[in-house]
Amino acid sequence: MIYAYIFVMAGVTYLIRMLPLTLFQKKITNVYIRSFLYYVPYACLTAMTFPAILYATDSPISAFAGLVVAVIFAMKEKSLVTVACFSCIAVFVMERILSFL
Repeated sequence: MIYAYIFVMAGVTYLIRMLPLTLFQKKITNVYIRSFLYYVPYACLTAMTFPAILYATDSPISAFAGLVVAVIFAMKEKSLVTVACFSCIAVFVMERILSFL
């Protein structure tokens, strides 16, 4: 039975990747559709990572501090490594502060 599950999962994954290539052979010229498709990866990534951000630490306060620092550095257009490092530092510092309280 496990092979049937694997086969169905592989087929669905293949169809999701293959159908857009076969259905849309011409370049999409509609500005609204192009704008929508441009932001889809960012929206999916945000939807997958945002809940994990809030529950990845011992305290939601430290998670929120890391989120705020990450948003600030991202808005200043810093690199991904810089954003990740400073948000980790913010979480670490906040966890240390909360451990003393």
